[in-house]
Amino acid sequence: MSESPDDTERSSEFDPEKFDHKYEHYFVELEQAYSRAFEAMHAGYDASLVHAIDQQVLAESEPIYEGNGQFRIELPPDPIERLDEAYGDPDEIEAVLDAYRDQLEAALRAEFGFA
Repeated sequence: MSESPDDTERSSEFDPEKFDHKYEHYFVELEQAYSRAFEAMHAGYDASLVHAIDQQVLAESEPIYEGNGQFRIELPPDPIERLDEAYGDPDEIEAVLDAYRDQLEAALRAEFGFA
């Protein structure tokens, strides 16, 4: 079976074992989920903070499949501190980061047919 990066639908059912090698098997789906989450966040929050979180924190995050259709986003160390100097209020950064993680986890569930 030939797969094209331009396919808008999943070409096969989600296989949890393949998620261990997600960048080999699900790269396009991961990109689509991250893109959808970014667009949703960009529409509802400070665009510069959303962009900074995307570039400085989520670019180094790791999506983890937890089982039962649930995903978790593992963040790099000290994610708030990465943005603290430029954006000031750690509570605001944390709130937007938490919302972004929730949005991304929902986008992953939808992308892989669990929503």
